[in-house]
Amino acid sequence: MFIKQLYTGCLSEAAYYIESEGEAAIIDPLRDTDEYLALARERNAGIKYIFETHFHADFVSGHLELGEKTGAPIIFGPGAKTAFKSYNCKDGEIFKLGKLSIQVIHTPGHTLESTCYLLKDEHDKPYALFTGDTLFVGDVGRPDLSSGNLSSEELAGILYDTIRDKILPLADEILVYPAHGAGSSCGKNMGPETFSTIGEQKKTNYALQPQTKEDFITTLTEGLASAPNYFAVNARINRQGYDSLDTVKQKGLTPLSIGAFKKLLETDALVIDTRHATVFTQGFIPGSIFIGLEGRFAEWAGSLIPFNKEILLVTEPGKEEESLVRLSRVGFDKVQGYLQGGFETWLGSGEPVDLIIDVEADELAMDIPHDPNLVVLDVRRETEFADGHIVGAQNLPLMEMTDVIHIAGFEEKQNLYVHCAGGYRSVIAASLMKRQGIHNLRNLLGGWNKIKEKKTIKVEKDASLLN
Repeated sequence: MFIKQLYTGCLSEAAYYIESEGEAAIIDPLRDTDEYLALARERNAGIKYIFETHFHADFVSGHLELGEKTGAPIIFGPGAKTAFKSYNCKDGEIFKLGKLSIQVIHTPGHTLESTCYLLKDEHDKPYALFTGDTLFVGDVGRPDLSSGNLSSEELAGILYDTIRDKILPLADEILVYPAHGAGSSCGKNMGPETFSTIGEQKKTNYALQPQTKEDFITTLTEGLASAPNYFAVNARINRQGYDSLDTVKQKGLTPLSIGAFKKLLETDALVIDTRHATVFTQGFIPGSIFIGLEGRFAEWAGSLIPFNKEILLVTEPGKEEESLVRLSRVGFDKVQGYLQGGFETWLGSGEPVDLIIDVEADELAMDIPHDPNLVVLDVRRETEFADGHIVGAQNLPLMEMTDVIHIAGFEEKQNLYVHCAGGYRSVIAASLMKRQGIHNLRNLLGGWNKIKEKKTIKVEKDASLLN
């Protein structure tokens, strides 16, 4: 028996490679499938099955890519309907993999087709449960995503029954391998570990504790942050299908001269600049949207960028393919190419350049008492803001700042100081605001982490927002 968790940090996503006697199965693959294929080749194995735990909403899955390259069947849980050839497994069905077996356990609640896969060893003893978004470490899947006409409360009630009937009866020593870890928007209370055991979850996971169905529903549905904008798009793509990544690369990895790049700009294409935040602020093509590869790149792109726009890339040289692949993971297939030579080509051609002024927390501390037009704009989440913020700061979470920002609340005379927790989200926000004609702004280096160190900046909490 060989199992490998293939974890992608920027999406907090885990795919799995299982192998026995030269036969392999992949569970919940990403769209870029090279890693799975390379691992199978390295181990002289053939991929026999592709299992999906559900229709993922937070990334485009690699089932089609992998199926076309291996001939392996794509297996979804009961009731899943796809626009491409796939196999609907049945609750309790067994799939043989070398000396191992994989048993289907239909576990609706996160979505109706959600399914866990129970891996049994050569002695038919349950060894590991691949739980998808049904069960996480410390949490369960949110019940408000992609499930037709059912309400969140109805799905939560279904999940309650699933937990009691399908999960709790399992043996304590069984390993739990979920599809996501901390940072994912598919749950709200995930722990930092990427695997656990059934026994540990029975002890520590709030959703597995003795409680009434009514209490479970209330706990699960209250306090849910809005799902990122791209979730519905990705769920639809995963049902309907998509172009191969090779096709997307063929078009999107086209090097563009300065002339060709400017011509495409005239067609209203969006420029996504993926360089580091501290490099971007020193100079960029006017109108560019910053989303740096150093952060949760794909998640922020999916949340903030419209899917109907053509995209042009400006990257650090050598990072063009990584930028495109990470965009493709959340369904962006309209990349038209990248500026050959990157921003230095633009700069060297004498084209106009924009910048964002970076300031230290010391400068903000000095300006607050003396500038009546100073406005602190905090772009962290509401819960982060409630847990501590500068007195008088305005909260506009980045997740709400789509490419078209409602700017009626900002006045030309205001001096805006934009910050987040550490300095990544604030640069995204500043680039979006610049696109909307708001130029009298500064980016606070180090964000809230630096603010807390300055005793001269008054801060407060808002306990009413924490509940």
